Amino acid sequence: MNNPIFYDLYAALPEILVLGMAMVVLLVDLFLNDRNRYVAYILTQVTLLGAAFLTVATHTPAVGYAFNGMFVDDPLADLLKLMTYLAISVMLVYSRSYIAVRGMYRGEFFALVLFAMLGMMVLISGHSFISLYMGLELLSLCLYSLVALDRDNPRATEAAMKYFVLGALASGMLLYGMSMIYGMTGSLDIGQVSSALLNGAPDRAVLILGLVFVVAGLAFKLGAVPFQMWVPDVYHGAPTAMTLLIGSAPKLAGFAFVMRLLVQGLEPLAVDWQGMLIIMAVLSISIGNITAIAQTNIKRMLAYSTISHVGFLLFGFLSASPNGYTSSMFYISAYVLMTLGSFGIILLLSRKGFEAENLDDFKGLNQRSPWYAFLMLLLMFSMAGVPPTLGFYAKFTVLQAALQAGFVWLVVFAVLMAAVGAFYYLRVVKLMYFDDPQDHSPIAPQPDVAIVLGVNGLAVLVLGLMPQRMMELCAYAISHSL
Repeated sequence: MNNPIFYDLYAALPEILVLGMAMVVLLVDLFLNDRNRYVAYILTQVTLLGAAFLTVATHTPAVGYAFNGMFVDDPLADLLKLMTYLAISVMLVYSRSYIAVRGMYRGEFFALVLFAMLGMMVLISGHSFISLYMGLELLSLCLYSLVALDRDNPRATEAAMKYFVLGALASGMLLYGMSMIYGMTGSLDIGQVSSALLNGAPDRAVLILGLVFVVAGLAFKLGAVPFQMWVPDVYHGAPTAMTLLIGSAPKLAGFAFVMRLLVQGLEPLAVDWQGMLIIMAVLSISIGNITAIAQTNIKRMLAYSTISHVGFLLFGFLSASPNGYTSSMFYISAYVLMTLGSFGIILLLSRKGFEAENLDDFKGLNQRSPWYAFLMLLLMFSMAGVPPTLGFYAKFTVLQAALQAGFVWLVVFAVLMAAVGAFYYLRVVKLMYFDDPQDHSPIAPQPDVAIVLGVNGLAVLVLGLMPQRMMELCAYAISHSL
């Protein structure tokens, strides 16, 4: 395409579709009553399918830049977007019954989910400080609104306020860091920033200070220690459907954010940001795993589990090599799959007037439903990194990348902490299989939920036995995008 305007529109076709359909869903919802509210749900799922089709149709192995270099269309962006569509689609399937009985089955829910996904897509394809920040803020503002969507729930309102205040603070730190780097390099473009750093910046002290603020902002968005304080409160306070959303697809966008900023833009400063990531990885793995042991609420337990998983994710970046980035991408993909299934089971056990969020609610699940107890067992084993599940292979790849980079003591420490973390995952299995149930209500999900949840749970086992294809896709995306 010789005309740059046409190429700009062509490269951003999926984003344009999602933006248009988000507004269509809002308008159509005005004419719907409670009986036919499912139309908004169907339109949202059709949007995801259409976006996936356009992403595949516009895919090329080459890296293309649009909107004066602010937007990049490369294999990394395409693969992460396809994973994002899948995660959002599965989240909607799991959440439909939950939000319907709680009065949140409305057009604004689906519109906010689509706008949040648009923010993720812009973040994934951002190639400038401006586009990255725009994507981040669009995503963040939608998530704040979704957490507070249940207006009559004081716990959700409190969680949204905490999330908003701390998120605004982190965004300010990130923007301040970006402005310092812009001042030292004279460019907002990721590629030009990297070139300027290779040629030598005039004032290294200011540059490192800017880097510190950028890494702090990234750490908050990922939920890494010492910027993790929002994670357990938001996971616990938000309606479980929103917790599922926050804990899944945005993590893919967060991975892309780190790739674009630290790897593609600030890799010449790798020696400096490696030290910061080591501290965050060690603290995240230790504090996340140790604190999770004391939790009696499974949403808070999974929140601290998320913090420890972020620590493992950072191990891949520590190596500052394509192999390490590939292992981190594989890890975050596996984590999203496991999170979807785990919260899917929690949503399945919840019903009108009852939140299945305490560990005791899982007592005797095997007696109530052996199938769903088995799926939860697979998911907990995978979270813990027990072979032959996907979680084991994911942990193995990031630790191998760190080992090859010479971080032997870090790998030994991570393995010890993973053994500590196995305790609280296996505690859930013990409650399901060895305790008597406190709740004898029937578990009867809708057919689509039963099918998707079954596939989700078994995928953790099948992909753990045959991870090569998934690993090859991640390696292809990284090698053709750097």
